[in-house]
Amino acid sequence: MKYVIDTSALIKKAVTDLLDKKKIEGTLIVPHAVIAELENQANRGHEIGFIGLEEIQEIRKSKKLKVEFAGDRPNETQIKFAKAGEIDALIREIAFKENAILITGDKVQAESGKAFGLEVIFLEREAVKEKLEFEKYFDNKTMSVHIKEDSHVKAKKGKPGEWELVDLGEILDAKKIEAMTKEVIENSRIDPKTFVEISKGAIMIIQARNYRIVIVKPPVSDGWEMTIVKPLKKLVLEEYHLQNELFERIKEKSRGILIAGEPGSGKSTFAQALAEFYLKLGKIVKTVESPRDLQLSDEITQYSKNFASSQDIHDILFLSRVDNIIFDEMRDTPDFMLYSDLRLAGSECIGVVHSSSPIDAVQRFITRLDTGMIPSIIDTIMFIEKGTVKKVLNLKLIVKVPTGMTESDLARPVVEVREFESNKLEHEIYSYGEQTVVIPVEEENKNDGIKKLAKIAIEREFKKHSSEVKAEIVGNNKAIVYVPDRFISKVIGKEGSVINELEKVLGLSIDVKEMKKEKKNLNFDIAEDKKTLKVYVEPGMEVEIFINGKLLLTGYSSKRGDVKIHKDSQVGRELLNAWKRNDKIEVRG
Repeated sequence: MKYVIDTSALIKKAVTDLLDKKKIEGTLIVPHAVIAELENQANRGHEIGFIGLEEIQEIRKSKKLKVEFAGDRPNETQIKFAKAGEIDALIREIAFKENAILITGDKVQAESGKAFGLEVIFLEREAVKEKLEFEKYFDNKTMSVHIKEDSHVKAKKGKPGEWELVDLGEILDAKKIEAMTKEVIENSRIDPKTFVEISKGAIMIIQARNYRIVIVKPPVSDGWEMTIVKPLKKLVLEEYHLQNELFERIKEKSRGILIAGEPGSGKSTFAQALAEFYLKLGKIVKTVESPRDLQLSDEITQYSKNFASSQDIHDILFLSRVDNIIFDEMRDTPDFMLYSDLRLAGSECIGVVHSSSPIDAVQRFITRLDTGMIPSIIDTIMFIEKGTVKKVLNLKLIVKVPTGMTESDLARPVVEVREFESNKLEHEIYSYGEQTVVIPVEEENKNDGIKKLAKIAIEREFKKHSSEVKAEIVGNNKAIVYVPDRFISKVIGKEGSVINELEKVLGLSIDVKEMKKEKKNLNFDIAEDKKTLKVYVEPGMEVEIFINGKLLLTGYSSKRGDVKIHKDSQVGRELLNAWKRNDKIEVRG
C-alpha cells in the first residue's frame, strides 16, 4: 500500500503513531514540497519545522515502512503562497498519480482530496493533555517559574510586591528544555485555549491556558531559557476597597484611564477586575493584548496585536460598537498611537503601562503627542504597587502662568496633574522653549522647580556658544550667566544679536559675566618669626585663607612663595591663635 503524507500530518507525528498501532504498512511517499515547507519553517526558527523533519528521521528507522521522495521542489512563489493551497495542490497531484492514500491533519486538504477521488486518512483532533511537564513546578503560591539551561530551576513564590525566589533543586539541560518546548508547541495545535503568540527565530511567546510562556534560545540568549508566569488570584473590583468618589468616577466619568506600575506589581490583575466590573454593568468589553494573557470571562473578546495590524484592530473595535476597551501592555509608538486614536474617537479606554512612578506614565505620551492633547486622552492615572491602588492622579488642561513665574505675558496652556483624593497640585506640564517639561510643584517653595528648569534650559542654550557655562537665577525673570572671558563676545554677538535672541527664546533677562576660575585647596606650610607669620604656597598666586570655613583674608604670595602677615594685626592674631588651637585652616588659590 502506498501513502502520501502532507506537512500537517508530519508535525503531528501521525505516522509513528499509526505505525505503533499497526494501522499502516508499505511505502510512504514524502513530497519534496513537504520537505521544502518544513525547511522554510525551520530556517525561520519555527519549532514545528524541526518537529516535522525529526518525524521523517524516525520513520526512516522503521522496517515496516519504506520511505520514498517524489515530486518537484516548489519554487519561491509556491512556498510564499503555501497558505493559499499551492503546496497542498502539489501533494494531492502526487497522491493522484501514485494512486496512494493521502494522510493529512488538515480538514480542507482532506475534503479537497476526497473531491479529487482520493482515499484519505484524516487525523482527528487529538485529546488535549490535562497537564504539561512544566506544571509540576507550580503550586498555589507560585507566581512564576524560571528555567535556564544547566542552572537550577527557580520559582517566585508569594504575591506581587511580597515574594521570594525559591530554588526548586533541579537542574535541566538544553535537551530537556527543548523537549518541554516541543510539548507546549504540539499541545498548541490541539488545544483551542493555547496560542503561539510570537514565533521569531530564537524567540517564542506562548499563551497556554492560564500560563504565559516565554522561550528564548541561542543565538539570542547564551542558552535555552524558559519563563512561565501564572496569575495567582483573580480579584473583583470591590476587593480593592476604593474610596466612593473614585469608584463612582471609574463607573461613570472616567473615559481615559491609565494603569501604571512596575513589572509584577499587579497591573494586569487590576485591569482584569475593571474589565469584569464593566461587563457586570451590562457593557460590551473587549481587550487588545500582546500576548493574550488576561484571565477573563468568555463574554469578553480578547484580540491579539500579534495576528493583526493596528489598523485592523482599529477597524474591528469601531465596527463592533465596543463600550470599554482594555489595552494591556502598551509598549511602542504604534500602541500609544492606537490608544490615542481610540480615545480621540470617543472610546472609553483603559491602558496598562510599565512605570516606576505615576508621573512617569505620562512621560510615555509626551514624546508622542502635543501637550494640549494629553488630558483629552488620559484623565486618570492609577498607580499600582504591591497589588493595591497606591496613588491616583487627575489631569486637566488650563491656560495660566506656570507656578513660579510672575509675568502675565508668560501665560500658556498648562496640564495640571493633581492628586485625586486631596486635589493637591503635584506637577505641571507645559512647553518651555523648544521642550515639553514636567515640573514638580512643591508646596513650601514653588519657585524651586521653575528655577531649576530655567537654569538647565539656559545652560543648554548657552553651551551652543561656549564650552563652559554656569547660570544663576537671581529673580523671577532675570538670570546671570558666567562664561570664560574668551567666549563673552561670541555669546553677546554683534550689537547684542545673539544674546537678544537667547533672551527671546528663554523669556528671561540675562546678564553675561566673566567666569572666574574656581579656587581649589592648596598645600601649604606656616612658619613664624618675631614679627610675622609666613604662609608658604606656590610663588605668584592670589590666595584666600580660611579658618573653620570662614574667609580670613585674600593676598598674594611673593616670588619666594610666602604670604607675610604681621602678628600685631587683627588677622595675624586670629591666624596665630587658630594655628595654636589646631583649628581647621585652609588656603585656596
